[in-house]
Amino acid sequence: MTWRCSGVRWSGGRPAVGWYAEGRGTRESVLAYGQRLAFVARGERRCPGVWRAGKRTACPTAAVVPGRTGNAQCPECARLDRSFSVAADTNAADPRTYRVYLAWFGPGLVKVGITAEERGSVRLLEQGAVAWAWLGRGPLMAARRTEELLRAALGVPDRIAYARKRAVRAGLPPAPEKALEVAELHARAAALPGWPDSLERVACEVVDHAAAFGLAGLPVPVRVVTEMVAGGAVTGVLAGAAGPDLHLADGLVVDGRLLAGWELAVPEGEAWTVAPSAEVPASVRPPGGQDGLF
Repeated sequence: MTWRCSGVRWSGGRPAVGWYAEGRGTRESVLAYGQRLAFVARGERRCPGVWRAGKRTACPTAAVVPGRTGNAQCPECARLDRSFSVAADTNAADPRTYRVYLAWFGPGLVKVGITAEERGSVRLLEQGAVAWAWLGRGPLMAARRTEELLRAALGVPDRIAYARKRAVRAGLPPAPEKALEVAELHARAAALPGWPDSLERVACEVVDHAAAFGLAGLPVPVRVVTEMVAGGAVTGVLAGAAGPDLHLADGLVVDGRLLAGWELAVPEGEAWTVAPSAEVPASVRPPGGQDGLF
C-alpha cells in the first residue's frame, strides 16, 4: 500500500503533512517547530485526483504530472475541479455563508478575499497571512461583489505571489505596526459606499499569526526548492511554516505544494538535501539577508 503526500495543510492551527492511499483514505502528520525533517521522493509524481467536501475521487488514469508545478492535478482533474468551484465562479448557487477578509503578508502586501464561514481562519493560514481581519459576512454573491468593490477601491491585488510573501517573513515589523496597517485599511474599506445590503459588516479585530507561523527568529530565506524529482531529498530542522511553505533552519524553503503526488520515504543512512533549488532573488530579500546558504 503506497501512501502519497497531499501537500502541507493546516490542522488545529498547526502545520501538517497530508497523506492519501487507495482504499485507505487519508491521514496527516502534524509538524512541530524544532523537529528534524528528512524525506526522499520515490517513483513518479502522480495526480491525486479531485478533492470535494473533504473526500477524494482518484484520478482515473493515475496520470504522471511534472515535478515543478504547484498544482499536482492533471489537466483533466483540474478542469473537473474548477467546474464546481467558488474560486472559479462556477458554483454561484452555494448556499453557505461567506466571509470577506483583509489579509496582510508584509508592508504594502495586502489582499482582499472570501472564504466559507464554516472554515474559520483556515484559509488565512493556508495563504500565509501574517495578520488579518474580517470585513463582512453574508451570501456568496454579496461577498463576491464586496470583494471586487474593495479590491478596486483600495487598489489591492486579487493575489500575491508566494515568492514575495516568503521573502519578507524574516524581517517583518512588530505586532503593533502590523495591526495598525490592517486597522487603517479596514477603516477605509468600511467607509466605502456601495456595499451590498445583504452583507453584514464586521468590526475590526486584527489577528496575528506570527506565533502560529513561528516567525520569531525565523532565518532569512536564502534558497527555495523549485522541483521534486525521483531520488530528490530534503533534510533539515523545521524553523517555521506559513501557508504551504516550510522554512528550515539553514535558510532553505520547501514549497509544500511541490510535495503533493509523491511517495515520500525516510532516506537510508545519512542524507543531505539534493532537491533542485534556486536562490531567493536579492531584489526581494528583506534587508540584511545573508549572501549564501552556508
